Amino acid sequence: MGLVIGLTGSIATGKSTVSRMFKEFHIPVVDADVISREVVEKDKPAYKQIVDYFGEQVLNDDLTLNRQQLGSLVFKDKKMRAKLNEIVHPEVRKQMLKQRDGFLNKGEEAVVLDIPLLFESRLTHFVDKTLVIYVDKETQLKRLMKRDGSTREEALNRIRSQLSIEEKAEKADKVIDNSQTVESSFEQLKKILTEWKVVIKPD
Repeated sequence: MGLVIGLTGSIATGKSTVSRMFKEFHIPVVDADVISREVVEKDKPAYKQIVDYFGEQVLNDDLTLNRQQLGSLVFKDKKMRAKLNEIVHPEVRKQMLKQRDGFLNKGEEAVVLDIPLLFESRLTHFVDKTLVIYVDKETQLKRLMKRDGSTREEALNRIRSQLSIEEKAEKADKVIDNSQTVESSFEQLKKILTEWKVVIKPD
């Protein structure tokens, strides 16, 4: 069976950059964020449950889900947020495992599960190895402020709302320091894959 790699990081650490590198090596990536958008598409089971619970106020005119409206509702209400998670998370996990197993059954040598909240959601049992994308706190702060046009205080609040990148790095099997150049991160990834005996198939 192929190796299942759990890829994670924190906000503005550059996880998506490394995710793209896996694709360059022709290693399939199962993206939890993409799946979380797909499972709430019109007429999917999670969509129906959301409309039943939250009402048609969370729909656009074309009956697709208004994610912004739903987000503002659950942001203010802990009970509603818990209910939304209760609806969406099982569907996301089911689809992630389906995709993971599909790639493994096809004989893929490695599969990446890109899960932002890998440790927080206690999903490490889905993977064989964990890889954390790390940057130092100051770099993370600057990148987030630049990316979102946020103030230092706003950026700090968002960073503090997550498990710290230091804690994640301590829990990981391997860490890529993404504070330097893209080339540096690329070389680190190549070295890690070699150590994990994954044959790299570059273009």
